[in-house]
Amino acid sequence: MVAFLAFIGVLMAFGIDAALPAFDELRAEFDLDARGISAAVTGTTYFAGMAIGQLLCGVLADRFGRRPILVAGLALYAVAAAASAAAPTLETLLIARFIWGLGASAPSVLRFAIARDLYSGDRMARVVSIFMAVFLIGPILVPFVGEGILAVGSWRTVFVGGVLLSVVAIGWTIRFGETMEVANRRPIELASFGEAFGAVARTPQTLWALIGSTLFTAQFFVWLGSAEPAISGIFDRDDQFTLFFGLSGAGMAVALLANNRLIDHFGIRRMLRTASIVHVAASLIGLGVVLSADGVPSIWPWFAWAVVVNAMTMVAGPMSSALALEPMEAKAGTVSAILGLSQLGVGALFAAVVDAQVDTTVTPMLVGALLFGVPGLVALRLATR
Repeated sequence: MVAFLAFIGVLMAFGIDAALPAFDELRAEFDLDARGISAAVTGTTYFAGMAIGQLLCGVLADRFGRRPILVAGLALYAVAAAASAAAPTLETLLIARFIWGLGASAPSVLRFAIARDLYSGDRMARVVSIFMAVFLIGPILVPFVGEGILAVGSWRTVFVGGVLLSVVAIGWTIRFGETMEVANRRPIELASFGEAFGAVARTPQTLWALIGSTLFTAQFFVWLGSAEPAISGIFDRDDQFTLFFGLSGAGMAVALLANNRLIDHFGIRRMLRTASIVHVAASLIGLGVVLSADGVPSIWPWFAWAVVVNAMTMVAGPMSSALALEPMEAKAGTVSAILGLSQLGVGALFAAVVDAQVDTTVTPMLVGALLFGVPGLVALRLATR
């Protein structure tokens, strides 16, 4: 089960991580620099599709079950990945990437709903931490896979890889089976959808966990959006981007695996508070180092900061989601979608504001980490009271 949930998560991440090494080719192919457009726009449209698709997938999965909706989403993923690979213009590519994100929203939201179908409490938090740790093999390996494909093909060939992975995922989903009890299925009604929003607003544990998770997710999106410009442009290490990105992913995976064991001893609430405190403390220290170097320190202290805060973000993320979903058994699909919409929609919007400030220094990344981390810490303390 963990392998399955991790694999569909990697599939979701493939649409972003595999494309990162291809940014140079995309800039050249569509003359992005002359048009004043960042290659990251191909990722932004993907995230936009995921954010919008989450709500639809969650509602449909609570009505028809997890498996049919996941299969449909993966099929859309395959079609959109093929369309992206064949896109003749930038406009066509962005539309295809948006639809690709719609398809990717199914594994994004349903992996948490499936876990909630089967587990609850600290046990769910441990299971989510395990499959998230395995999922992080994606950011470690997928950029290398993308570079390997680019060595023998083009950015279009990279996107074809998404088609092949989705075919495997469809077969595995059919074999895996359904996890939602028929008695828990809910009709598609506007009232029931509003009821799910109301339940989130009336449940402090869910509401504050959602807010905290969204803020820490925003910080991670800053890393996704600004890591390549910072490493390649500010630190002039473009030939080492994949290595640094992979090492960061390895740090996150190690933190999640360690956290899985620590949950047994200390519980989800104490671990959430600890992770958020470490995040804020590391950001304060990191900002001091960066400011003392006029915004451009050596890459190593900056990267050490990135490893620590990304690791704490990855530790806090699964536990926040588990905490938010714990009281929501009958509404797990819809509430997972609300959680995903907040993380991807609001989180990505907040991150985009910070990304736009990253130009010649990394100072905005550190300031953003504090702006998201401090209120995130407060929210998670309220969620764990």
